[in-house]
Formats: sequence, C-alpha cells, structure tokens
Amino acid sequence: MRLPHVLYGVYERRLAGSLPTTDLPRHVGVILDGNRRWARSFGETAATGHRRGADKIGEFLGWSEELGIEVVTLWMLSTDNLKRSADELGDLLDIIGDAVRDIADSGRWRLRVVGRLDLLPDRIATELREAQERTARVDGLQVNVAVGYGGRHEIADAVRGFLLARSAEGATLDDVARDLDVEDIAAHLYTKGQPDPELLIRTSGEQRLSGFLLWQSANSEFYFCEAYWPDFRRVDYLRALRAYSTRERRLGR
Repeated sequence: MRLPHVLYGVYERRLAGSLPTTDLPRHVGVILDGNRRWARSFGETAATGHRRGADKIGEFLGWSEELGIEVVTLWMLSTDNLKRSADELGDLLDIIGDAVRDIADSGRWRLRVVGRLDLLPDRIATELREAQERTARVDGLQVNVAVGYGGRHEIADAVRGFLLARSAEGATLDDVARDLDVEDIAAHLYTKGQPDPELLIRTSGEQRLSGFLLWQSANSEFYFCEAYWPDFRRVDYLRALRAYSTRERRLGR
C-alpha cells in the first residue's frame, strides 16, 4: 500500500509508536533480494541495481540502531551467486567491497565477515578482512556481512572446526562420536557468541530461505516483503517488526 506523501510520515510515526519496545528481536537477518529485478524494471543494468541496493544498507543499519537491534546479518552474496557471469560477478564484488568499506569507515558499527572467503578473489577477501579488523574496537551494532555464504557450507565448516579442535586435544573418533552434541556445532558457527536471529526478512516477494542461516533459524520468525531491496523503506521494516511482535513465540514450551 502506497500512501499519499502527506500521510506517509504520520502513518510511519504511528506504526513506530505502536511497537512494543520490550518485544523486539535482538538479531535480525536480511536476504537482500531483488536488485537485478529492480534494475530491469527501469531498463538499467544489473550493476546499477546492485549499487542502489548497496546504498540502502547504511539506511537500514541506521534504522536498526535507532530501534535498539543488537545484531544484523546481511546476506550480500551466496555461494550460488559465484556462478554468475564474470562481468556481473566482478561488478558485484567491487560493489560489495565498497559497501563493506563504507560500513567500516562510518565508525558506528562492528563488522564480522561470515562466509567462505577462500572462494573469493584474494583482493576482495583481503579488503573484507581489513574492514572487519578496523571495527574490532567499535562498541555498537554488530553487523554480520555474509559474503560467499551458504548455510550448508557453514554447517560443514562448523563440523570440520569441531573435529579439528577435538583432534588437537588428542580425542579419538570414538570419543568425538560419543560426546558430540548440538552445542559443539553451535560453538563453531560463523555467528558463534551471538544470539540466533529471532526474525529473518527476505525482500522481493520470494518465499524461501535459500540456505540462509540454516542452523540458526530453527526458531526464527520469517517475514517476506514484496518490495525489491532498493525500494525497501523504513515503514516496511516497521511492518516486519510489528508482525514479529504479534506472533506467539512459545519455543516448544
């Protein structure tokens, strides 16, 4: 629903005021989807869509900061996206590098890069690691940027990390098999030490997770938004949070 401009601000303020401040998610994950379709709708190139999508990130993080969200995970590039044409992928990686650098340069948010950086060009992987290191002392919103990320890859990496850690302790395979529990896997995920996401948002109207935070989303609430990511507005975010706040989260109890 698109409101007349004069009413939009009033509606947004009322929506924000209706949110229960004690019942908002600590961690919000977002699949930034629809950049290419947004660009095609205007007769523009994929790179233009990716650039407009990157421009939206700072706005979104500002909204999250204002609302008191503690952790945001942004899925910027999947392992499947690495199969795109060399020209599009090259542009997309450059845009992602610029976006992550802008997050770091703001000095407001603490970065964690999550994904298989070994699958990326060395130059991009180095830029992402350096951006993360520059924010290590920032005490603010935790921003996970998922680049070269796949949920199955993350779980495989977590299992591998656990096995290597136990092997270094001298444990046998029988020891590991006997003792293995879900907490052992969780302790080696890319998001270790963080709360699991209570809310996952996907833009562009697609209604699937595509492997995003497979392990961590076991108890997440999902919100699918019709807007393409470059068109995502604060009011869309507020609607997602309102929907989350109305759901009864019994978590098996």
